[in-house]
Order: sequence, then C-alpha cells, then structure tokens
Amino acid sequence: MKIATWNVNSIRTRLESLETWVQQSMPDVIAFQETKVTDDLFPTEWFEERGYHVIAHGQKSYNGVAVCSKVPISDPITKWPDFPDEQARFLQVKLPNDCLLLNVYVPNGQSLESDKYKYKLHWLEALRKHIQTMNLAEQKLILLGDFNIAPSDIDVHDVAAWQDKVLVSPPEREAYQQLVELGLVDSYRTVYPEQ
Repeated sequence: MKIATWNVNSIRTRLESLETWVQQSMPDVIAFQETKVTDDLFPTEWFEERGYHVIAHGQKSYNGVAVCSKVPISDPITKWPDFPDEQARFLQVKLPNDCLLLNVYVPNGQSLESDKYKYKLHWLEALRKHIQTMNLAEQKLILLGDFNIAPSDIDVHDVAAWQDKVLVSPPEREAYQQLVELGLVDSYRTVYPEQ
C-alpha cells in the first residue's frame, strides 16, 4: 500500500496539481494537512470520481486535515477527550487489517514567546498521551502529517539562522523524540540512516 502525506495549503486551489500528481504517483492513501475548507465544501466528489473514499475534518480559511483512500476507511476521531481543541488539526481513521492512521497538522508555534508556542507544546503532549492509550505492541499505527518541527540540525538549511527559533527549539525536538520513543519508527531516518 502506498501512503502519501501533503501539506496542501488550500486543497481547492491545488486540484490541477493534484490531478497530475495522483496520476503519476498513484497513492492508495493520501493524508492532507492545511486543507483550509469546511467539510461541506471539501472537493469530495473530485476524489470519489478517482476512486477515493474521503473523510475530512476542516474549518474555514485555516488548518484542516483529510484522508482520501482507495481502500475503505472508517471510525474517524477528531478530538481527544482531555484536550478540547477548536482547531481542525487531527484526524484518526481505521484502515483495513485494524491499522490506524493518525493525520496531524501540528501547530506552528509562531515564536518562543508566543501563547501559540505554549499551545503547540500542550498539543504535542496531548498527542503523546493519546498514542499512549494504544498498545503499540499489538496495534498497527501510522502517524504522519506536518509536524512543524525540524528534529535535528540537518533538517534546516542554516543552523545558525534557526538558533533559538520556533520549529527547532529543544522542547519541540524533545516532544518529537518522545513520540518516536513510544515505539514508533521515523521512516525517513530508517530509509536514510545517515540523515
């Protein structure tokens, strides 16, 4: 099964690019972030015409996540019980063979002094707690999306320019590492271990 993720930055304006990409890449499952559209205006029919099932969780003008899949998807979860969040940043769906896919659009954080940065760290903690409720020894889990975190210095073009900035701060990197340490595998770093 080929699974792809894309921060699409307004899905309705990207349909022409999507047409070309879907034809070339032929993904079975696509997780989108930053769809920037309410669920009733999501281009569901466009995806259905191409053989995809769609579950979207969006909001007007900002954020939004969606999963489009050629295999059946079900049981969407968009909220965590202990973390009320008005922003559309999380979508969990069930794939065949009891595999869960978690699509996330982690908050950017704006700046280290911002309340948005505190929100980001709380959001990541809530995600970690949610994943901790799962038995990863028995549960198949795919966590993907836009994390808005550069896990290490090789992930930024200019280390000095990013020093003491959002996306590379020690608390964000630690939160990312704590997710991996739950029993997940960073597939990029597994494929490219020298990275």
